[in-house]
Amino acid sequence: MVSVFLVDDHDTVRAGTRAFLSEFDIVGEASTTAAAITGILETRPDVALIDVHIDVPKGGAKVVAAVKEVAPEIKCVAFTVSTSRSDVAALLAAGVDGYITKSTSGKDLPGVIHDVIDGGTPVSREVASYLLDIDSEAGQIDLMERLTPREREVVLFIARGFTYRESAAKLGIKVKTLESHMAHIFEKLGVVTRAELSFLAYETGMVDPLQGRTSTSPNPD
Repeated sequence: MVSVFLVDDHDTVRAGTRAFLSEFDIVGEASTTAAAITGILETRPDVALIDVHIDVPKGGAKVVAAVKEVAPEIKCVAFTVSTSRSDVAALLAAGVDGYITKSTSGKDLPGVIHDVIDGGTPVSREVASYLLDIDSEAGQIDLMERLTPREREVVLFIARGFTYRESAAKLGIKVKTLESHMAHIFEKLGVVTRAELSFLAYETGMVDPLQGRTSTSPNPD
């Protein structure tokens, strides 16, 4: 029998969920982040249904991340009222295997459990439209993380509109050295112009497009 662990800070929600999962072995329940992590790792269920906000904001993401670090084979499914883009992104980053809203009919919950056990990624339609955007954004951020600290400093100046000569002077390096950095940056990020580089820096949040040339020194943080 498939085993399931329930994580929710509302007793009535857990009771209602249990009623629809009678064909499964409910091996434990928790209403706090700490208790959920401990309980799931002790019982090692096949699937954990986890609310996003438990005793702390985005506590569900903390539970998923902690469980996946120790026991990645445990399937973790967010079961929540939240359709917030930031909540979806946090759970995906933590390694969640599915994201189901509580608007889902109770009779459909067994199918969700079977789906994730079979290797599927059940996602409610209310949040499905976020997934491609979030994946794309994550990919862009990963690209920027390929840069060395010095290359990131170069990007910060160039994206703010400084010329090569001005950027080199502020960084205390030769123009030829800055050009070498730019060649490596272009290659790593797959861009061919300063405009493309600036756009990517704005899109990832690395540079605030409103700062422009008013800032005399970059702030990598």
